Amino acid sequence: MLNFIWIGFFVIAFFTACVQALFFGHGDIFAAIIRAMFDSSKAAFEISLGLTGVMTLWLGIMKIGENAGFMAALARMLGPLFARIFPAIPPEHPALGAMTMNIAANMLGLDNAATPMGLKAMQELQTLNPSKDTASNAQILFLVINTASVTLFPVTVFAYRAQLGAADPTDVFIPILIATYISTLFGFIAVALVQKINLFDRVILSYMIGLSALMGGLTLWFAHLSAAQMQMQSSLISNFLLLLLVVVFIGGAALKKINVYDAFIDGAREGFATAVRIIPYLVAMLVGIAVLRASGALDLLLNAIRSVVAVIGWDTRFVDGVPTALMKTLSGSGARGMMIDTMKIQGADSFAGRLVSVIQGSTETTFYVLAVYFGSVGIKHTRHAVQCGLFADLAGFVAAVAVTYLFFG
Repeated sequence: MLNFIWIGFFVIAFFTACVQALFFGHGDIFAAIIRAMFDSSKAAFEISLGLTGVMTLWLGIMKIGENAGFMAALARMLGPLFARIFPAIPPEHPALGAMTMNIAANMLGLDNAATPMGLKAMQELQTLNPSKDTASNAQILFLVINTASVTLFPVTVFAYRAQLGAADPTDVFIPILIATYISTLFGFIAVALVQKINLFDRVILSYMIGLSALMGGLTLWFAHLSAAQMQMQSSLISNFLLLLLVVVFIGGAALKKINVYDAFIDGAREGFATAVRIIPYLVAMLVGIAVLRASGALDLLLNAIRSVVAVIGWDTRFVDGVPTALMKTLSGSGARGMMIDTMKIQGADSFAGRLVSVIQGSTETTFYVLAVYFGSVGIKHTRHAVQCGLFADLAGFVAAVAVTYLFFG
């Protein structure tokens, strides 16, 4: 899929440039595209280099929390809920443990730990699957929860915003938290309705009411504030919670007699390796997007969408987030490239820059997750997994737009 997208960028850009040169006299368009390729490849390297410090810091902190047992504690909190929403899985089956650890790792932003646990969970679920080439109900629900990507600490988004000059990189924390909860909730409800999971079960209802009340109360509190108060309090709460996380992780690890410094160094090494590893991917996607933008093709698409939105009578600023949202369902690196391109062009603290940050943090890459997780166990017939996953993506996009207007409108 990513190969097809990347080739498509260049093909569309080439034909758009040819049309502009032949019919509109823009003979310098080809030079502009070549210049954009070189400029964007340089920018991609500089962004990746700048990310090294931030990624090193945060993955070091997360490793401390992981070693201190906070991920396992979060998994235990999810245990009673998982026992209800996955009724086909016997108690004490290894799949339950693997799934709760995967979701806990995703919530804490531990991507490197989450994927192996997710693949392990899918393999364990496959042992219970009576039809080996067709996704079971449990596998579908697990995948949709992953694609909805309930993330408590979107560290990567903060890192990119810091590198691209945001005055307060974490000011999107509360909006992301609200949007990712909504995408997860709607994805779960969609699967529950199809699979006839009893949403009125006492345990399930307790989790849903408790979390919804928390998120609803948070939203209502910010909704009654003025724009200036909202941004000030959102920034204050976001930074307080992140600092509290650091202190709790370090304090908890120290109480357990864990060598905090060594744990940090182990995680920091992973952060450094991650920042270096993304360089070729980031170069590839930013060059592809730069070519598309320099040819005028991306602007033609966005202007067409803006025209339709304007006819309806809506504010058109959210249109700048559409490319990131569309790419998010297909490719994580592609969506990351779209997010960075938008923040570079319009600024990290612009409405569009904040919107794409919230979109990036609110959902996961549905088709990628589906391909990797189902492909790892040979699933060919996905049943309602794609539809429910895309429904969660749509809910996440709508929520991201709504909370961005609410907080930064």
